[in-house]
Amino acid sequence: MKDLSLDEYRALAEFRYQVRRFLGFSEEQVRALGMEPQQHQLLLAIKGLPDGATATIGELAERLQLKHHSTVELVNRLEKHGHVVRELSQQDRRQVIVRMTSSGAAVLRQLSLAHHQELETAGPRLAKALASIGRQHRAKRRRAA
Repeated sequence: MKDLSLDEYRALAEFRYQVRRFLGFSEEQVRALGMEPQQHQLLLAIKGLPDGATATIGELAERLQLKHHSTVELVNRLEKHGHVVRELSQQDRRQVIVRMTSSGAAVLRQLSLAHHQELETAGPRLAKALASIGRQHRAKRRRAA
């Protein structure tokens, strides 16, 4: 099995560091509002669903890469705080749709504006670190060819 070069390890480490810095910022912002990071992620997943997707528990679990029951617990906690509600689907009465309330939308807006602003400075650092990984990978392929 081949190993990575020291430069490749450094590129991966830098990317991981930049990702962790942004995630640390995110967690701090979310917790300052009395929420857990996964609750914020669920609100963002609802708002950011692709066209044609519906905010079912199954879809949200997939988007968050969580088990069904874990997603149900997140929805329960957000519902308790008034940030989401459950509604029966009009198309399939067996299906439950999770909808964001105006309270949830206000919290998500506040957090998203802060995240967007942070990405103005963190984004270039993340992009540079990711580009370095790509350069290392391409250089290695060229040397192997």
